[in-house]
Amino acid sequence: MNTPNLLQHYKEKVVPALTQKLGYTNVHQVPRLEKIVVTSCMGKSPDRKVAVEDAVNEIQKITGQRPSTTFSRKSVANFKLRENEILGARVTLRGNRMWEFLHRFIHITAPNIRDFRGISAKSFDGRGNYACGIQEQSIFPEIEIDQIKRQIGFDLIFVTSAPTDAEGRALLTELGMPFRDVKKSTEEAAEAAEL
Repeated sequence: MNTPNLLQHYKEKVVPALTQKLGYTNVHQVPRLEKIVVTSCMGKSPDRKVAVEDAVNEIQKITGQRPSTTFSRKSVANFKLRENEILGARVTLRGNRMWEFLHRFIHITAPNIRDFRGISAKSFDGRGNYACGIQEQSIFPEIEIDQIKRQIGFDLIFVTSAPTDAEGRALLTELGMPFRDVKKSTEEAAEAAEL
């Protein structure tokens, strides 16, 4: 089985770069990507069961792995939701599938987002893990636009072994994650305000 290009890049370029940049004394201190979790929830859909089936099919096309369905823990009257009712779909990617999905996300999917200027770097959780939301599945090249039944949003969670947000961001930046440059975007906003 071939080694994914991004994993090879991580071993050859990212590990030495982070070791030097962050001053690690041991190679095993360098943070690594552990898993990517793709989730979708259909909380407000009136035809929730059919919507979840659509989400399962779309996630399977995008990731190449069959997702599991998630169920509600308690009843919520405002959402017309009962306890243990089907609610969404989730898949956890590890190993080669994870690296290949990340490579496609960085180089193909993220640039397909309309008016793309980079993704926000504000969604770290304090422990080096990063989450981002995707509003519609049409940006993924695996989805045929004319076969979309409904718009489905996803949450992508990148779980790293980094102990801090700074180290997690350094890892994802070195891997090529297209983060929006905060200084650059504030300068552009200031220039737009002047016009």
